[in-house]
Amino acid sequence: MLYSHFVYIVSNEYRTTIYIGITNDIQRRISQHYFDSQNAKKSFAGKYNCFYLVYYEGFSDATTAIAREKELKKWRREKKNNLISEFNPKWESLNNQII
Repeated sequence: MLYSHFVYIVSNEYRTTIYIGITNDIQRRISQHYFDSQNAKKSFAGKYNCFYLVYYEGFSDATTAIAREKELKKWRREKKNNLISEFNPKWESLNNQII
């Protein structure tokens, strides 16, 4: 199945802060997070150096992806951590998989 939208979670180097987002171009978005962290630092992800991709889900339509993003953002941190750990047990950076 070809996905046109992604819900993703990026984290900082020490995996203490996470950011949940949605995009239709995951490669471009992860690159933007990286450059934000190196330069402007005006965004949340930039301020906390969150550019290590640790989780993502693909969706065929924007409506479903937006609903999932909103759902994840409402979860407590422990539940988000469990979701990431099930998908990526070592919380390794997945940036190379998508770039």
